[in-house]
Amino acid sequence: MDKPVSLLIVDDEERIRRLLRMYFAQDQYEIDEADNGVDALKMALEKDYDVILLDLMLPGMDGIEMTERLREKRSTPIIMITAKGEESSRLRGFEAGADDYVTKPFSPREVVARVKAILKRSSATAYLEAESQKDLIELPHLRIEHLAHRVLADGKEVNLRPKEYDLLYYLAQSPDRVFSREQLLKDVWQYDYFGDLRTVDTHIKRLREKLKEVSPEAAQMIVTVWGIGYKLEVPGT
Repeated sequence: MDKPVSLLIVDDEERIRRLLRMYFAQDQYEIDEADNGVDALKMALEKDYDVILLDLMLPGMDGIEMTERLREKRSTPIIMITAKGEESSRLRGFEAGADDYVTKPFSPREVVARVKAILKRSSATAYLEAESQKDLIELPHLRIEHLAHRVLADGKEVNLRPKEYDLLYYLAQSPDRVFSREQLLKDVWQYDYFGDLRTVDTHIKRLREKLKEVSPEAAQMIVTVWGIGYKLEVPGT
């Protein structure tokens, strides 16, 4: 018998938690709830959830801070729930380490679909890890040790979050090939129409910044192809 999907719903509004619980219970999800960031962080560190639905505005500790602190220990997929429609709020969530977002008022069916998309992505990632297409990628200024999830830029280690690593590894497997943002969203995030293309832009920005801290030359390898997408360009090619 398959293990039920474990889900943590974090929202200070009881009616929101009740509504989401009702929809996810139909698919036999194992559901826990929290109404504040402090309790939610403790629960997320003690239990390995498959997905976390996390409200941005919470008492005690907001969703941004909770995500940042959780990312120090775990890579649990997080969908941020926010009543704020501004781009800055979404970008702050992505920069903190959130994987996706929904804006209140939302359709419960859309939230269920987004969770299923994240679970699909996680399963695909696990499969690719098992297959281990390329354990070692060596390029000028850049070395990726895939089994260890270790990235070296000019011999110095680069500390990347899981999705930043996935994005770099994907680009590095096909150097000099241009990928559209849609293709990256589909293959790296395992999203089709549910994803926001700005998710890709935000992660590219963070990836460049982290590489630049260690090696400006490595950061320059991630090239924007205007009107199309991105590529990892090998110097001298």
